[in-house]
Amino acid sequence: MQTIYIEQHYPEDWIRVLHHIANLFFEDSKLTIKPEGAHMLASIDYQVGDDFSITTKAVLEVEGNRYTNDYEIHYDTAVEGRELNIRIKRALSHVFLDVLEQHTGMHQQWGILTGVRPTKLYHKFRQAGKSDAEIADILRRDFRLSEEKVALLKEIVARQLVTIPDLDTIGKEISVYIGIPFCPTKCAYCTFPAYAIGSNRKQGRVETFLDGLHIELREMGKWLTENNMKITSIYWGGGTPTSIEAHEMDALYQTMYESFPNPETIREVTVEAGRPDTITPEKLEVLKKWGIDRISVNPQSYTDETLKAIGRHHTVQETVDKFWLARESGMNNINMDLIIGLPNEGIEEFQHSLEESAKMQPESLTVHTLSFKRASEMTRNKDKYKVADRDTVAEMMHMAQRWTKDNDYVPYYLYRQKNILGNLENVGYSKAGEESIYNIVIMEEVQTILGIGCGASSKFVHPETGKITQFHNPKDPAAYIMTFEEAIAKKLELLDALY
Repeated sequence: MQTIYIEQHYPEDWIRVLHHIANLFFEDSKLTIKPEGAHMLASIDYQVGDDFSITTKAVLEVEGNRYTNDYEIHYDTAVEGRELNIRIKRALSHVFLDVLEQHTGMHQQWGILTGVRPTKLYHKFRQAGKSDAEIADILRRDFRLSEEKVALLKEIVARQLVTIPDLDTIGKEISVYIGIPFCPTKCAYCTFPAYAIGSNRKQGRVETFLDGLHIELREMGKWLTENNMKITSIYWGGGTPTSIEAHEMDALYQTMYESFPNPETIREVTVEAGRPDTITPEKLEVLKKWGIDRISVNPQSYTDETLKAIGRHHTVQETVDKFWLARESGMNNINMDLIIGLPNEGIEEFQHSLEESAKMQPESLTVHTLSFKRASEMTRNKDKYKVADRDTVAEMMHMAQRWTKDNDYVPYYLYRQKNILGNLENVGYSKAGEESIYNIVIMEEVQTILGIGCGASSKFVHPETGKITQFHNPKDPAAYIMTFEEAIAKKLELLDALY
């Protein structure tokens, strides 16, 4: 752990922001008030001017070396309270990042941004009437983004507006997420609700969960119908929704389409079939029966040893076979996921994964960077898993960028996570016209996402103010079975208040 001592007593939320910046440079850091003889000492001062300016200065002293940085930003209007607090934290982050870059020699391509949704920031400036050139200047100067990341955000935002021309008004509609919490096995990096379906079926939890899910689908559908709510997109996730049997899938889709209003106007329905070992001809026939042709078949890696190491009990060949089975069954919009930085993988293994992807040409390819999520098995036993260094994962991301461009894919959504290798990002690429509407609306938080099922999170977005209220269904199937009726009541109450 790297301890950084600071001279000032700042509010806890300011320290938390500075801690996030420190963690970009050190795998594990700690910020605390200085004792005598501190090894790494930081002094970070600020001043708010009468002209609405904020001036900050940072000094970092490490073993006789001294690094300094000054920064001043002028605003057109005065603010108080929370907004002033945000401005000060941003300015403090600016100078703190700079002195840490000087000390470590690392350059942070995402600058002071540590949040999940950088594209949302770009949209905010766009909606305020700023041009692309003005936005680029702000992102470079005040948020310290690199030219490469600014260009990536610009390209993604432009593609999103082509895919959803009414993106700025789509808050009048709603999208739906439906969670099936079962998988054949749980992957080592996963923190999603994913419970082994075999043991849960033996205990009767699968059937009981599905009974509850049918009820929740009907009750939510009733509210949507009575309030004439238009549905933009539906996403079946989990877990792996294709873990359940074909007849169980069929019954759920029937309930969904019978309960939800105007199914013919829904722009997109996606079913995650991410685990190839869950895909069968019978299940594909059910998807085809209900007109669902957007699915995910996720290899993550095309190296069998890697799949074993991360707990995916299928082979590379099975991924390939199930992709072509899905294609021959009429699936016309298939997404595949690759993960950069999986254990024991480097340039050679990732190049192989890209070459295998080229043979299939899925309609979309999501390139994730491995993130050490707090509750995952991989994080709990980090010493067991050797992963690539910062420079290697950066080169792998550039390989993905070159490959997607050469194969006529465009980036259309992006998100970031804490503890992500190399402080990089996850990017969704697609063939032009094959972008996922759901992925865009959930990342940009432009409309309510109604969560149904186990582990489903509802995000209620006020259609005028954009204020977000969240509600989480239980993650554990046993808890969901006991409480789903209470969850239904609470969500109906939130929907009534919002609409």
